[in-house]
Amino acid sequence: MEFFKIKRTIPFMRHALVFNIISLITFLLAVTFLATRGLHLSIEFTGGTVMEVSYAHAADPERIRGTLNKIGLTDVSVQNFGTSRDVLIRLPLKLSAEDRNQNDAMQKQSTAVMSALTVDDNSAQLKRSEFVGGQVGKELATDGLLALLFVCIGIVAYLAIRFEWRFAVATIIANLHDVVIILGFFAIFQWEFSLPVLAAVLAILGYSVNESVVVFDRVRENFRKMRKATTPEIMDASITGTISRTIITHGCTQMMVLAMFFFGGASLEYFALALTIGICFGIYSSVLVACPLAMYLGASREDFIRAKQEVIKAETP
Repeated sequence: MEFFKIKRTIPFMRHALVFNIISLITFLLAVTFLATRGLHLSIEFTGGTVMEVSYAHAADPERIRGTLNKIGLTDVSVQNFGTSRDVLIRLPLKLSAEDRNQNDAMQKQSTAVMSALTVDDNSAQLKRSEFVGGQVGKELATDGLLALLFVCIGIVAYLAIRFEWRFAVATIIANLHDVVIILGFFAIFQWEFSLPVLAAVLAILGYSVNESVVVFDRVRENFRKMRKATTPEIMDASITGTISRTIITHGCTQMMVLAMFFFGGASLEYFALALTIGICFGIYSSVLVACPLAMYLGASREDFIRAKQEVIKAETP
């Protein structure tokens, strides 16, 4: 389905070097901030206190968050849990000189939180309070990195089988470029990096691959149809031919993500931000990074018509 059709081919590859320089600069900035500032990890990775609080009526996470901010707990996550009357509060554990161990610190912190919540609303009741240790965070980080690695391996294998190894290498470089830039934004602004954000990063990998597959499918088709065209002309025609689909798909997806950002509350804010950054750079990388890289690696018409020629030769007596 196309809402509009561009009749004239846009010469994207004419400016491929400029696009790649911009990508390289952005990538290096992201790596620099990741190395110097690091990620602001949530308590799933660093450890902290998890509290489940129940109310006699529907709880207001924003009001609870404001109450905790008044007692100095600014880095806190509050979200509904199970029902509208229950909330899950996650906050980093702060050890003082008076605390003998983590249990004392957790008890002290839980008491301070419940005191503030009870003053604000006397129906607040603590259902459970527990400490999430740093070891759990290390396991989550390791599992997340393994998941990222296996996704990358699967993407390369899939594209190498479906297309050709040059396209697989170009796609995975472009997609890892998206991941690093997302992490770079979180390092620059010190947004909280939590498990939902990690899920968004993995989702963006698959999302970007989908865009790359659509473009490369058109590239393969045009290599077989446009016999006299050069590789840059094939790339330009393929990208231009998929622009309408790209705008419709990414526009609809971004509308859904913006709805989560504006109406999903603080618990979905960073998740939606990660998706927004990934969608924007996913379009850029799939079109203006992956295609030039495949061209630089030597992608040509012979990569797609060689198999057909061999079949014809084999059938000839």
